[in-house]
This record gives sequence, C-alpha cells and structure tokens, in this order.
Amino acid sequence: MLKLQTYHYEIICIDDGSTDDTLATLLRHAAHNPRITILELSRNFGKEAALTAGIDTATGDAVIPIDADLQHPPELIIDMVREWENGIDIVLARRTSRNTDHFVQRWITQWFYRLHNHISECEIPRDVGDFRLMDKRVIEALRHLPERRRFMKGLFAWVGFKHTTLDFTVESRKSGQSSFNAKRLWILALEGITSFSTAPLTVWVYAGFIVALLALVYGCWIIIKTLLFGVDVPGYASLLTAILFLGGIQLMGIGILGEYIGRIYSESKQRPIYIIRQRHDGTQTHAEP
Repeated sequence: MLKLQTYHYEIICIDDGSTDDTLATLLRHAAHNPRITILELSRNFGKEAALTAGIDTATGDAVIPIDADLQHPPELIIDMVREWENGIDIVLARRTSRNTDHFVQRWITQWFYRLHNHISECEIPRDVGDFRLMDKRVIEALRHLPERRRFMKGLFAWVGFKHTTLDFTVESRKSGQSSFNAKRLWILALEGITSFSTAPLTVWVYAGFIVALLALVYGCWIIIKTLLFGVDVPGYASLLTAILFLGGIQLMGIGILGEYIGRIYSESKQRPIYIIRQRHDGTQTHAEP
C-alpha cells in the first residue's frame, strides 16, 4: 500500500476571507506541522480565485485540490497517486450521486452539464468537481492562462492532457451549512456558459430571422385578407401582444450581449484574481507586498 511518508508533500490552506475562527485554527495546526502553508486572502474573492491561489502557490510534482468540508474523501488520494504513477496526467474524482444536494441544485446542475457540453468548445465531465489530481505539466498550463474571470472546471477541461476517472460517494458535511446556494450555482452556470461558448450570442441571429420571417408571413396574410374581405376593425389586443413579445425578445438579446460586454470590461481592467494579505509558513508569517 502507498504511504504518504514516501513522498515530500505540502498542505496549502486558503483562508478566503473567513469571519469565524478558521484562520486561528489553521495557525494552531501549522505551528505543529511545518508542511502546512496558509494563504490569508485580503477578503473573500470566491471559490475560483481561492482555487487559483492554491494552484499558483503549489510547488509539487502533482497537485490535489480538495474541499475542507470532508465531503471529498481524503482516502481516495492514495488511488489517485497510484494512477498518476502509472503515467496519468489528470485523475478525476466523480461523485456517484447527488443525494446531498437540494432538488433545485440537482436540476440546475443537470441542465448546466447538458447545455454546456452541447454548445461549448470543450466538454466538462459530468458530476466531476474540483477534487482531482493534476500533474505539474497541467499546473504549468493553467498558470499560463491569462483570464481573470475564471471558471475552473472549464479551464481544467480546456487544457486537455491524459486523464482517467475514479468514482466516490459524497459524504454529508461534518459541520455547518454550505453557502453555495441555488442562486450562486445559477450564476456559476452562466459564467461557465459565457466563458466557453458564443452560442448565446449566435442564437439571437436565428431568433431575429425567425421573428422577421413570421412577421413577413403575417404581413402577407393581412394584405391578402384585406384585398379579399375588406378592412377589419383594428385589434388592440393582438397589437399589444406583438409589441410585448418583440420587446421581450429584444431585452433578452440585450441582456445576453451585456453579459459578454461585462466580461470584456472585467478583463480590460486587469485586476489581480486575488490579493494575499499574509502568508503563514509554519511559525513564519510573511506579509505580501
């Protein structure tokens, strides 16, 4: 059996602007374990930024992101390392069920995978999260990606490399409640779609063409009907319905366009993905410039 003592390893903990005693607890553990490095971010930058910070800091030949709520089983790491030793660049951990999620979360997740993989330039493996092993070559490829608004699942899939999949059962949270609710999941899904596909923009070309074609057909019908049967009393209901329908279509198209323009605006500012307030290496604390 593989023993972790045969490897030199480091444990990088990201304190993403916590408001409880998380940092103090991490510091107590780091004082007794020199392998623990703590990155204290200046505020809460979000999961994608925290994950990027860990990847940027890691120095090992392989990196394994893992959540701190113990829903990802640490014992699976042994099997991951075995696959990596056999030449696999990425070892994916796939959950066998989503019984721990609410119905709305499960529905949004299923909808997202189907839609994203249908319209995106790269396919995201279903039911695979951030828990995985990545070779240092994969890490170097990720570090060279310049975008700041990041959808890490998509970036993991985009870089490619040889991969395999291991199944695991998600455990219930040991304590506390997840702040990752259906609203944040919906926002993340929109982020993923707009990050790796322009199909939401293209679809409005076809929508406009179809609406214009229907309007042309309806206009011809009105002309023929008027020539054959005379002029009817104008119908305000049908006119109002047409105006509201076309207005809704236009507003939806403008909203989708706004999402992409917003991404361009965010990238043009070139702000850092995260800011490290302090770095704690065991008993040493380093203030970041």
